[in-house]
Amino acid sequence: MGIKKFKPTTPSRRWMSVADFSDLTKKEPEKSLIIPLKKTGGRNVYGRITVRHIGGGHKRQLRIIDFKRDLFEIPAEVKAIEYDPNRSARIALVEYPDKQKRYILAPLGLKVADKVISSNQKDVEIKPGNNLLLRYIPQGTLIHNIELNKGKGGQIVRAAGSSAQIMAKEGEFAHVRLPSGEVRLISLDCHATIGQVGNVDHEAISIGKAGRMRWLGIRPTVRGLAMNPVDHPHGGGEGKSGQGNPHPVSPWGKPTKGYKTRRRGKYSDKFIVKRRR
Repeated sequence: MGIKKFKPTTPSRRWMSVADFSDLTKKEPEKSLIIPLKKTGGRNVYGRITVRHIGGGHKRQLRIIDFKRDLFEIPAEVKAIEYDPNRSARIALVEYPDKQKRYILAPLGLKVADKVISSNQKDVEIKPGNNLLLRYIPQGTLIHNIELNKGKGGQIVRAAGSSAQIMAKEGEFAHVRLPSGEVRLISLDCHATIGQVGNVDHEAISIGKAGRMRWLGIRPTVRGLAMNPVDHPHGGGEGKSGQGNPHPVSPWGKPTKGYKTRRRGKYSDKFIVKRRR
């Protein structure tokens, strides 16, 4: 996949870039694997905005992704690489011998007609797309779609271009370095998929204009400094005055920009060997 740039025919076109989608092999999704996706506009059941800056955007359908990979010891053939509007990664349509179809995250290097397998056995080839127990994946291997609890399905390292690495194995746990730099203990009985998530050029895309953010369902953000005192702690003052607070705060007065909000004594603290960068 590559990045497509434009001639600066308008101010917004000058910096805009898009994916060229050359890696896709199928345009329409598999009908049996999609369900309607209802938008919330950032509102809860009472109609009150609980998450700001959400609303509008293009209509989407939810692709049902197989994060569990629970059809063990049955090889599946990759039928297509598809676009998914709900995630940055590409998805792969795989078909099992009984004609059952599923979507999986498409790792870097996976191609149509490749075979992938999910297994609990030791003697399985270490290649992108295969799903194995951490105890059978060699040290130093790049992995993604990692389970945190046995049988729950992959929960972390699922974004485009991301990968984790097995640093060591000790007792019943693997030391896994996550994309954030954090090193975490994960049970050797948890599954992970071999390889790096595809669509690695995603981070290089420049949105280019505000309207394109609206297509994605993201509404404008007003700076607190530009508001009145009644609306934000940074508001008010004559002309271009400073924020006034000793530290930047949220609209509700909580410190922001670097303030750590992780709960002390969280249950998962004991699994963190090294904090993120």
